[in-house]
Amino acid sequence: MTSGSMHPDFVWWNGERRPWDECTIHVTELGWSTVGAVFEGIRAYMGDSGDELHIFRLQEHLERLERSMRLVRLRLDYSLDQISAATTDLLRANEIREDTYIRPLAYAADTSGKRFAQIGLDAALLINTSPMASHLKTGITQTAKVSSWRRISEDVMPPRVKNLSNYRNSQLAGMEARLDGYDTAILLNQQGKVSEGPGACLMLISRNQIVTPDIGSGILESITRDALIVVLREVLGLEVVEREVDRTELYLADEVFTCGTAAEVTPVVSIDKYDVGAGTIGPVTHALETAFDDILRGRDARYAHWRTPVQVATPAAV
Repeated sequence: MTSGSMHPDFVWWNGERRPWDECTIHVTELGWSTVGAVFEGIRAYMGDSGDELHIFRLQEHLERLERSMRLVRLRLDYSLDQISAATTDLLRANEIREDTYIRPLAYAADTSGKRFAQIGLDAALLINTSPMASHLKTGITQTAKVSSWRRISEDVMPPRVKNLSNYRNSQLAGMEARLDGYDTAILLNQQGKVSEGPGACLMLISRNQIVTPDIGSGILESITRDALIVVLREVLGLEVVEREVDRTELYLADEVFTCGTAAEVTPVVSIDKYDVGAGTIGPVTHALETAFDDILRGRDARYAHWRTPVQVATPAAV
């Protein structure tokens, strides 16, 4: 990334690494192309040595991208190995030496003037990167409200994949929460059970047991959530239960946190003006943040299979 620039030097677009300024589409393509668009949010973390990035669960993210494209009937014309290689090449070409968000975006191409429900449209694939610093272990907390908006269900749109259109549901809930003076929202599903937050899954700690809404509760099939379940069990030695969760369980929980690629592990200290536990970051959440940070930074060798290392150029001495 050029010094002082607000964007990377390159993106990967339809099979090529291209300069940022060359990657344009006509304004009439906007909107229609995003109706069926799906994406991935992937994080790369700088290791302590300063010369190696660690992409977190790249293979799993690309596998979910393929599943998402299949559900919205977009054809993937590249192998996952090709996309993986393009991603690592892009990080090197942009000379990235900081925590970074990676966003592969697949959308229907050449849609101008066409009806939006056509079958067999060609898919375009874009990979972009942008800085995103980690907030793990910074002490950040959030307050939440249970939204009046309900989470989309399987008979509306597939909630398990990262379909761009799904996120309007999250945006409405998030905007409502902020206008009402809260940091974030918690959505219930059509059955009135706890589903997830806007763009993040949810876990609660109650009497030394971790509880998280199950896949049937209308949640995204979160790769971070899946990893944290493993960490909670294998590193912290705690019991994790996936099941339906009632709203009032949130108010009585000892600890609550949201989790996801962007959320990482974000403590929630108040819900609907009920303090969660003591109203501060709880001991389990604190321990989980530390353990997760060690994995993401490459300090914990047990989970090396979750990391794709990318050697990056070190800046020349002045």
